[in-house]
Order: sequence, then C-alpha cells, then structure tokens
Amino acid sequence: MCAELKRNKPNFFLSLFEQKCPRCRIGYMFQTKKAYDLKRFMKMNERCPVCGQAMELEIGFYYGTSYISYALSVGLSVATFVAWKVLIGFSLEDNDNRLFYWIGFNAVLLLLLQPWLMRLSRAVWLSFFVKYDMDWEQHNLREPEQKGGLL
Repeated sequence: MCAELKRNKPNFFLSLFEQKCPRCRIGYMFQTKKAYDLKRFMKMNERCPVCGQAMELEIGFYYGTSYISYALSVGLSVATFVAWKVLIGFSLEDNDNRLFYWIGFNAVLLLLLQPWLMRLSRAVWLSFFVKYDMDWEQHNLREPEQKGGLL
C-alpha cells in the first residue's frame, strides 16, 4: 500500500502577488521576476512554462486590466488617506499644508508602485478567466477559442 502524496493547494493571493499562472500557480506569467526591470517588466511568456496555459486568451485580452489597475490605485489612495488622517491628521486652517503633503506623497507612491500594479492587474484579470486546476497534469489543456493573427 503506497500512500499518495497529497499536494497542498497554493494560496490564491500569494500566487497573485507573485504573478504566477492561475491554472497551476507554479509557473511565472512574466519573463522576468523583477517588476522594476523597466525594459522587460511587461514582457509575458506566451505560455506558462510549467503547465502550458496560454497567457493571452484572445487579441486585446488585457485591455480590461485598466479597470483592475484603477481599482487598485483608488484602494491604495484611500488606504494612504486613512493612514495619513489617523497618524498625522488634516486641518482646514489657512497655514496647514498637510493635505497637500499627502497628495504629493500619494502621487509619488503611486508612481513608484505603477510597474508592480500593472503586473498585478494582469494577474488578477487572467485569474478571472482561468481557474485553478489541482490536477492540471491529468487534464487536457483547453486552447483559447480565438488565436492571434489576421484573417
């Protein structure tokens, strides 16, 4: 009697933050792991190097990531606003410029996090359409319905 090894299901949020393939949660979506390699940070693998999942399901697939990126930016701005309000505070007095300091801080933070937020939004968007398959080795890979190329 051989005991089968039960594989642990990788954490969904951890695999999103690491930009891993949503089907196997092992292979990386991008050619480089560095979000700040500004020459190659958005270059994606055509397929997952582990399970073979296509990374672009149809032409223009990632246009929807603008909505995800916008939501992430707004959420981050709200979080920094609340943190600033609790830790430093705001005032409506004439000589109080703390609101403008927060606006500057938030703008710089969003600018610095933009490469990572863009990659994260692609990982979230792809995970909406490709579900995790614990037994991906045994199941056939479903090909995208529409392949790239001109008619």
